[in-house]
Amino acid sequence: MSLTALDLLAWMRILPLEGELATAEPKKLRYRLLHSAARITCGARRLHLRISATWPWRNELASAFARLTALPRPAT
Repeated sequence: MSLTALDLLAWMRILPLEGELATAEPKKLRYRLLHSAARITCGARRLHLRISATWPWRNELASAFARLTALPRPAT
């Protein structure tokens, strides 16, 4: 299970993150992004990110979410 988490953190640095967070250590990523006060919801056939307006790193999380949703879906 921990190897999967490390792989996800590595891919998260490559694909959706940019700037300081793209080179951040896993501890900083967990603190700033994974423990955020946010929720992903579905509506009107779209994904929406609901994030607290007071979260200090809301802009970084929102831009990462936008970059992830812009990626093409894998072919099956």
